[in-house]
Amino acid sequence: MCGIMGYIGKKDGYPIVIEGLKKLEYRGYDSAGVAIMNGSLSLYKKQGKVRELENYIHTQKTNGNIALGHTRWATHGEPNDTNAHPHLSETGRIALVHNGIIENYATLKSFLTSKGYTFKSDTDSEVLVQYIAWYQSTYSLDLNEAVRRALGDVEGTYAIVVLDTLKPNGVIVAKKDNPLVFGLNEGEFYIASDASPISNFTQEVIYLKDGTYAELFDNGTYEVYDLEKKSIDPELTTIQSSKDNYSLDGYDSYMLKEIHEQAQTLEANMEQRIDLEEGEIRIPEIDEHKRIFNSANKIILLGCGTSWHAALIGKYIIESLCDIPVEVDYASEFRYRNPIIRENDIVIPISQSGETADTLAALKLANEKGAFTYSLVNTVGSTIARNSDIVSYLKVGVEIGVASTKAFTAQVNLLTMMALKIARIKGTIELSKYKEIINCLDALPGLVEKTLECNKLVKIIAENYYKRDHALFLGRGLNFPVALEGALKLKEISYIHAEGYPAAEMKHGPIALIDEQMPVFVIATNRSIIQKLISNVQEIKSRKGEVIVLKEEGQEFPNDLASYAIEIPKTHELLSPVLASIPLQLFSYHAAKLRGCNVDQPRNLAKSVTVE
Repeated sequence: MCGIMGYIGKKDGYPIVIEGLKKLEYRGYDSAGVAIMNGSLSLYKKQGKVRELENYIHTQKTNGNIALGHTRWATHGEPNDTNAHPHLSETGRIALVHNGIIENYATLKSFLTSKGYTFKSDTDSEVLVQYIAWYQSTYSLDLNEAVRRALGDVEGTYAIVVLDTLKPNGVIVAKKDNPLVFGLNEGEFYIASDASPISNFTQEVIYLKDGTYAELFDNGTYEVYDLEKKSIDPELTTIQSSKDNYSLDGYDSYMLKEIHEQAQTLEANMEQRIDLEEGEIRIPEIDEHKRIFNSANKIILLGCGTSWHAALIGKYIIESLCDIPVEVDYASEFRYRNPIIRENDIVIPISQSGETADTLAALKLANEKGAFTYSLVNTVGSTIARNSDIVSYLKVGVEIGVASTKAFTAQVNLLTMMALKIARIKGTIELSKYKEIINCLDALPGLVEKTLECNKLVKIIAENYYKRDHALFLGRGLNFPVALEGALKLKEISYIHAEGYPAAEMKHGPIALIDEQMPVFVIATNRSIIQKLISNVQEIKSRKGEVIVLKEEGQEFPNDLASYAIEIPKTHELLSPVLASIPLQLFSYHAAKLRGCNVDQPRNLAKSVTVE
């Protein structure tokens, strides 16, 4: 989950690399470092965020035409200056930045220790650079061959950039199961974990494939090889210049900004997909494969964390509209059982970043089993997108806050449009209902704006409950996943223990937790089963639980059952999860702020989980 940024060319590399690391900080922010070649190697590493590294370097020497940068999410070794990247070989000749996990690092470290090597850090990454150095010195190899042989012995995952300080006219880049891309531009190269930090410098990029490596030279030439050192003719990809807005625009955090952007991001999500004049959903990638969607026996939705919650909502909607069975799997568990995938099954991985390691591994298994794969991702050109048969993009722009908000509502919205499209193809939805839901979708951005007006009330509720150590979130049907998502948001950024449950499951065990100290959030927008939900709430209230109910405007709900009632606008029941999730996002935000937590960069987390 670490972020890698590098430059080799004629310019000073440090300014380019440090700005790139800021854009990659969503991948990890435990520590950061840079290595700069300027006749000799200058190495700067600092625990903490990129801005702390930048402040530390402020008065140091930073000129040099080759620079490697890294922002870390710790796996092996705690976050500190020593464990920060880049790492050097014992002699200081080789410098390396690494994203991934070397699974056999202990065996390699034991071997190197027996050869007299010593280690400064606790990381698997230092073991890798020392192992490359051992190959180089033992067999008098150039860096290219030393890296190739070392990677042949490595078990695990990696994206690396390696520099030999004695021959500083080039760098080696390599990858396996972790993303790495380099851009070309008139005698210079930009290297990064994803294309966003380099898209404003060049639009011509090469996404390295697994088990390949490349040598990039400061005269603008390069060669790409497989691990047998067979030369490869790589595919050149054209990307668009980034239009992402990294400004806070007056908000105190990216999360709050992204919560308030959701009306605009849903509009972008639906742009060119909803044709009001014709009363149609238009998703070309589905239209081009109508036969596959019409004959599908089963759909499998895959995701992790928030994306898994979106998938659960998608299951309810697809099964309701399309008359087709849907399974929802944690991507992290999918490949560790024997998933039954048959002919005419469709597998749909869902990922904001498009780089989630568990989801990518599940996608690869689905491809191997012959499934038709259809990814829903936000990041254009991401690994999951490139490895799927077709892809639909969320189109919500960069999401910087670690706790997903606008990407989640866009995922749910896209799954809804997808379900409507499939239902139309299969003929399982009446035309009047189809057009009714399309009109409701078109109205949704305006309803999001209205929902955000609950912010003042939600802040008051947070002020009353932010000191509590536990919370419960309950929902039924479509709103059970909303309860799960509300609990996850609170856990992620406020560190309050929270759980989501189906409301009817309370009496099967969890009700034992209820007392006057337990706030219980009840999502009660399901008009079709509201009486059953009210009965569940009565069971909580009789145990002195404090109930915060989330309901639609005008919806009847006994006043004596709730300490607070948050109202959201009325919409079609299938669309209510989008609106219902927003007050819960706001509550987690306010609770975290009141507890003094870092809203955008919560402890121990990273935005893009690229290691298992």
